[in-house]
Amino acid sequence: MLGMIKNSLLSTVEAWPYRVLSKGEKEQLSYEERACEGGRFAVVEVAGKPFDEASKEGVLKLLKYVGGTNDKGVGMGMTAPVSITAFPAEDGSLQQKVKVSLRIPSQFQVNPPCPSDESIKIEERQGMTIYSTQFGGYAKEMDYVNYAAKLKSALGSEAAYRKDFYFCNGYDPPMKPYGRHNEVWFVKE
Repeated sequence: MLGMIKNSLLSTVEAWPYRVLSKGEKEQLSYEERACEGGRFAVVEVAGKPFDEASKEGVLKLLKYVGGTNDKGVGMGMTAPVSITAFPAEDGSLQQKVKVSLRIPSQFQVNPPCPSDESIKIEERQGMTIYSTQFGGYAKEMDYVNYAAKLKSALGSEAAYRKDFYFCNGYDPPMKPYGRHNEVWFVKE
């Protein structure tokens, strides 16, 4: 636990590498199209709980993993964003299932420590192109649902993207009260 706290408070945060392909603004919403690098990710699935509760549970497990609860007992440092895959229902609400993921820091990409928690899996993911919009505050389920609806409206029918899931991303530790950075990502088809 101490390693997790030290890791989240004192370590520098490594950003998930990407490059901006284009920027747009429509209906008072700014958005970007980005090419995000692939790599290895620590991933945990949580089902049967509301989005906010499931997300918190998954994030805590991943923070413990990068904080040293792994086979090497090493604190790896933090990466951002913490990415939560949300699965929308027909009405736009979110199903009670999430996948919480964290890109493994660069120095551990080739040979990541094995998680001590068996619910955490290491996944290799390909690079992807996404549409992204940003907002502030302490993000909850309704914030992500609202910004996903705004991004969908701004992109219109011209943009092709996955409709069966989207990413809800947080960039800040919970103890940061101001200037918070959250994003919704749609994966381009």
